[in-house]
Amino acid sequence: MLSAAFLKRSGDRRLKLLLSIFFLALAVPTAALIWQAYGQLKWEAYYQYRGMAEDLTRRIDEGVSESIIEAERRSFADYSFLVLAGNPSANFLQRSPLAAYPVDTGPPGVIGYFQVDAQGNFSTPLLPPEGTDPASVGIGAEEYAKRVDLAAGLRDILSDNRLVRFPRGAPPGLDLSARPAGEVDARNDSPAPAADETAEARDAGYSQRIFDDLGKVAPNDAAAGANGRKERSSDDRLRVRPTAAPARQDDILGSVADLNLEPAYRDKVGELEEKAAHRAAVPPYELRTKRTEQVVLPETGTRGEAAPLRISTFEGEVDPLEFSLLDSGHFVLFRKVWRDGQRFIQGILIDRQLFLQATISDRFEAAALASMSDLIIAYHDEILRASSGPSGRYQGNTEDLEGTLLYRGRFSAPLDSVGIIFSIRQLPPGPGARILGWVTLLLAGVFVGGFYALYRLALGQLRLARQQQDFVSAVSHELKTPLTSIRMYGEMLKEGWAGEDKRQQYYEYIHEESERLTRLISNVLQLASITRNEPKLAMRSMTARELMDCIEAKISSQVQRAGFEAVFDRDELAEDAAVMIDEDCFLQIVINLVDNAVKFSAAAGDRKIEIGSRLSGNGQLVFTVRDFGPGVPRNQMKKIFELFYRSESELTRETVGTGIGLAIVHQLSLAMNGSVDVVNRDPGAEFRVSFPMQT
Repeated sequence: MLSAAFLKRSGDRRLKLLLSIFFLALAVPTAALIWQAYGQLKWEAYYQYRGMAEDLTRRIDEGVSESIIEAERRSFADYSFLVLAGNPSANFLQRSPLAAYPVDTGPPGVIGYFQVDAQGNFSTPLLPPEGTDPASVGIGAEEYAKRVDLAAGLRDILSDNRLVRFPRGAPPGLDLSARPAGEVDARNDSPAPAADETAEARDAGYSQRIFDDLGKVAPNDAAAGANGRKERSSDDRLRVRPTAAPARQDDILGSVADLNLEPAYRDKVGELEEKAAHRAAVPPYELRTKRTEQVVLPETGTRGEAAPLRISTFEGEVDPLEFSLLDSGHFVLFRKVWRDGQRFIQGILIDRQLFLQATISDRFEAAALASMSDLIIAYHDEILRASSGPSGRYQGNTEDLEGTLLYRGRFSAPLDSVGIIFSIRQLPPGPGARILGWVTLLLAGVFVGGFYALYRLALGQLRLARQQQDFVSAVSHELKTPLTSIRMYGEMLKEGWAGEDKRQQYYEYIHEESERLTRLISNVLQLASITRNEPKLAMRSMTARELMDCIEAKISSQVQRAGFEAVFDRDELAEDAAVMIDEDCFLQIVINLVDNAVKFSAAAGDRKIEIGSRLSGNGQLVFTVRDFGPGVPRNQMKKIFELFYRSESELTRETVGTGIGLAIVHQLSLAMNGSVDVVNRDPGAEFRVSFPMQT
């Protein structure tokens, strides 16, 4: 508690300043600690969601790798339409698993399987060998036409990317040199090559080395994000085109280098990825090497019904699958197979969008991670796809891709050129954030409420200290004035200076001042008793008539000596009403109220004091004391019952008093289960003291 000496020296402004400094001394470190805790929670949430992103990437990678492993296990013979069933001695042919239509094997989004020989000739397990009647292998005319269209589509895509010898529009499985010059293809109205274009001329422009270059990144491609020039396509998507490299497909969204990744996060992620790389175990599908296999193929020449099935057996070397993104926007998985000294290319053509949607985007959108992050799929440095969760939208330019890096990872070989980037859209609060939030609010409430209560308490103590100083000053004045009068009149009587006609008057002055001192000392003693919570009350049942008789006998002479007329207003209905009351305390209440009325109505034109009793409608017996003075200001009606409160300042007050009379009235009324109130009348003020009646 603040000391009395401090309160005496401090003013209201100084008190506010000191409490504000004290508040800031506690609030600033507490706020710093809470801010640090929130920062720690943010990083915990970041690491938690980063772990979720890493786990999702691992699960996606495992799912994709399973389909890659299955594709790698395919034998060389599976890329033919017919294969031997079981034991070769069984002399029985069946369709290859890759010959199914519609194509339903392999990775998601697969368009079809193909094979390219050393001369660039295209073939696919979708079509039976040349010269084979489709009906003899269980293929109807309608289905065969669809197979031919699909095979032609496969060949056209490969031709557009210069991976096969025949240009777009050539019928699959047919030699273009056999077609008349100028013949128009039914699918694309492109004329056949001229007759003088020989097979050697066509073959000279083709080399399987183009497959060797598919998985490589050109220097211009690698630097496209930094040195390329940005262009806008018709659908307003941003793409980066290398200045000296062939144009990539139009649906590239941009460069990873263009993403605005926060350096602080990026550095931390780099450290984490470096540590994770040392801890990660190499999965089985990373151990990919060239293998040797025994291949058994049926010879596809024409044979008679009685001729036995002829098969060829050879040993081939099969490389692991490789992966690349074609200029046409398709993914291709391919491998190199050596047979009889010649190299064949066997591969899978994949629709990029379907593959990315089925393998990555669908799993991302179904995960909880989608609610707080965006997903970016990149091939080397080129952004192929950017998507948000179910509540988000697909984004079409790099301006929309700006965000904070959460996690960046790459798939296992052969898809190690494909990476996924998770960027934070809105980081949810970490575990414990809600509790910390409530603790913060609670601490804020305690700080503000506690310091406000401390301020009010200190302000009250300050006001009380001032009032006590005023009380001491007032009591000194109240004691000094009657003692001086008593001493003066006593000396005059002692010295015989007063005649016989004056002596009685002097005796009355001495008696009145003695009564005044008695009342003052009684109030002070009563205040001390109330302050110590030691009021000694002798409660007994008394009627309103008995109480009014006591008041009239005790108060009449006091009022008359003050030059006022005492008017008693008794309600006949209330005369017999009884209350439990302490007679002495009740008389002290009335005496204080009458003394207060006399002091504050000294200048009133109507010099009288009305004292009455009546019944109220709620079972209360009410005693009233009314004066005809100026009344009580409305803003002070509650304050006048506070201890040491006086409505006038010490410099401007015109009435004497200590400021404890009405406070004692209030305290004694409460001690006897009563209440006191004041209302303004016209003119004057009326004090009402109410006590519950006995039933």
